Amino acid sequence: MFKVGDLVVYGNNGVCTVDSIGPSSLSGADRSKDYYFLTPYYSGKCKIMIPCDNDRIVMRALITKDEANALIEDLDNISLMEITDEKSREQIYKNVIRGCDCREMFSLIKTIYLRKQTRLSEGKKVTSSDEKYFLIAEDKLYGELA
Repeated sequence: MFKVGDLVVYGNNGVCTVDSIGPSSLSGADRSKDYYFLTPYYSGKCKIMIPCDNDRIVMRALITKDEANALIEDLDNISLMEITDEKSREQIYKNVIRGCDCREMFSLIKTIYLRKQTRLSEGKKVTSSDEKYFLIAEDKLYGELA
């Protein structure tokens, strides 16, 4: 369980601050449950309410400085993603983003970056889904590492 003031990674929202923990006063909310009330760290424009017993969306502590340094040092050893079915590419990208795993995020960034370079060298355009998920992965990963 997290405590007030903790920084966490929450789903597609990235780094968030735990503002408070307790029952919700919003209509329709289960008053017998406790909720985390989060604010996205980098945007702060919205508030997020999530049940403390949530198990559908990833919510985890930030990686430590030592873990971040180890990940960066091991960057050359992080393998590329092998996607053989173009029809499933976007779903695979989405799953990596939802999973909030830094190592997989690095793999996604490397994979899309090299794919972009290959397409450009062949005179092809970068796909919109590659561009979209590249930016999302960069934003989430670099936001956590910062």
